[in-house]
Amino acid sequence: MRFGAKTHYALLALADVSHHGENEPAQLSQIAERQNLPLPYLEQIFNRLKNKALVTSTRGQKGGYILAVPAHMLTIDMIFEAIEEPLQITRCSSTPETKGCQGASTRCAVHHLWQNLEDHISDYLGKKTLADLCDSPTPAQGQLRLCEEVSL
Repeated sequence: MRFGAKTHYALLALADVSHHGENEPAQLSQIAERQNLPLPYLEQIFNRLKNKALVTSTRGQKGGYILAVPAHMLTIDMIFEAIEEPLQITRCSSTPETKGCQGASTRCAVHHLWQNLEDHISDYLGKKTLADLCDSPTPAQGQLRLCEEVSL
């Protein structure tokens, strides 16, 4: 299983906003520079986050983005949903309207295994918040918090 760039960039950028946008809005150009992310891609991501009411924007010289949902209430699965990158472990379909795997009309022999794993991961991401992400130590920095790391 692999998450796409949108997910990775959104998590990095929102951690940055959580840290740098506490006192004033975080500007996308600054987030892009601090996180080494492409600005046009961030603009697309933040448009989706804004449309799902996870961030709010302000205009003007000191304009930028702030979290619309407190970091301790913003779950990782909310971010996944906002950027429309679904969690899917295998090519097996897990939607109720499609009853088969890989184009078949029935489920494959190991479908239940992958579906259970997908359910556990989804449950885990539904319990983890942006604040949890920011508060957890990073392997490269020891006890340095992610939000402090993104400010380097």
